[in-house]
Amino acid sequence: MSALSASEIARLQVTLRRLFGSPTLTVNKPPRPGLSVELSVNNEVVGTVHRDEDEGEVSYAIHVTILEEDLPEA
Repeated sequence: MSALSASEIARLQVTLRRLFGSPTLTVNKPPRPGLSVELSVNNEVVGTVHRDEDEGEVSYAIHVTILEEDLPEA
């Protein structure tokens, strides 16, 4: 996996906001090189975004983490 450019981060944010219908979704550049790009909703980090390039084709994978304690009561 390789790092995301500033242009990719901006384009992903536009696409993900449209896809999920969430204007508060943000794709955040890592504060330091080597750290993951974070995906946030309402300023709460909900996951990470990773870039993969294979045979000249680029794709992006989102890993969303939901803690059991954040789920509603059964």
